[in-house]
Amino acid sequence: MIVLGIETSCDETGLALYDSERGLLADALHSQVALHADYGGVVPELASRDHVQKALPLLRQVLDEAGIGAADIDGVAWTAGPGLVGALLVGAALGRSLAFAWGVPGVGVHHMEGHLLAPMLEDPAPEFPFVALLVSGGHTQLVEVAGVGRYRLLGESLDDAAGEAFDKTAKLLGLGYPGGPAVAKLAEQGRPGRFDFPRPMVNRPGLDFSFSGLKTYTMNTLREEEARCAGDAERGQLAADIALAFETAVVETLAIKCRRALDETGLRRLVVAGGVSANRRLRGRLEAEVARLGAAVYYPRPAFCTDNGAMIAYAGWQRLRVGASEPLAFNARPRWGLEELSPPC
Repeated sequence: MIVLGIETSCDETGLALYDSERGLLADALHSQVALHADYGGVVPELASRDHVQKALPLLRQVLDEAGIGAADIDGVAWTAGPGLVGALLVGAALGRSLAFAWGVPGVGVHHMEGHLLAPMLEDPAPEFPFVALLVSGGHTQLVEVAGVGRYRLLGESLDDAAGEAFDKTAKLLGLGYPGGPAVAKLAEQGRPGRFDFPRPMVNRPGLDFSFSGLKTYTMNTLREEEARCAGDAERGQLAADIALAFETAVVETLAIKCRRALDETGLRRLVVAGGVSANRRLRGRLEAEVARLGAAVYYPRPAFCTDNGAMIAYAGWQRLRVGASEPLAFNARPRWGLEELSPPC
């Protein structure tokens, strides 16, 4: 079964073709980073218009790369939510239209389920059950995963997601967008131990997260220390030291909560997905943490940590293969809880 996946939930247009027998056939992605960089964040209207312009050329690209035609496609999957409603509607309209025109079933996919299942595209793939840390610009969640569509939310961010906190901290430090890679790069020049930032909510029970206070603590530290700087060189080193302290605090917080989730569930497999999962310091810290527990950690390849069509094609296949299909009326759900999903049947 060959499935076309379409991802347009935010600022990346991704299309991919997944074959249940041969695996991933083709994948194409257009990033809107340059489009939104001057604004320091995603502008929804610009994002939607760019999806409209880029989706069909990317469709032709993946068909050519896979060496197949429309007649070879057995199903279409698109991101139905959560995300920016205008951007979601672009992908949903395209996916539903293609499925109708080609006479094949179509299905809307939960964006975070796509991220959660992205490591299944790797070798070796994790086996169920496992704990998943979904960490991106819009979400920070810990989920107990018993199988496809069988999810129990263990904890989530009560305010800013980790990726959002990275973006806001990058802006404080005068860095570019997106903030995660910019802060991580600057942190490489930081001096360990100069600052020790708090690890939010680790001294209280539960698995929820909160990064808003850490962002405020970073802002206050920057303002206080900048007043003592004598020149540009000192200010530059200060920014690097703060970037390192901030990144370390986020990484340590995520690692502590992941260890706690593994202990509470008794599971020994951890899946980490979403844009922030590409952070090298986070990967190193989690690998050391799970090794002490005798557990294993799984990630998607770096290209599939951010939004992409491959994860949507794979997640869509999981439902299309058992006969799922949606009517001609399509919907976009900017807010959609992962725990609202049910297993494919």
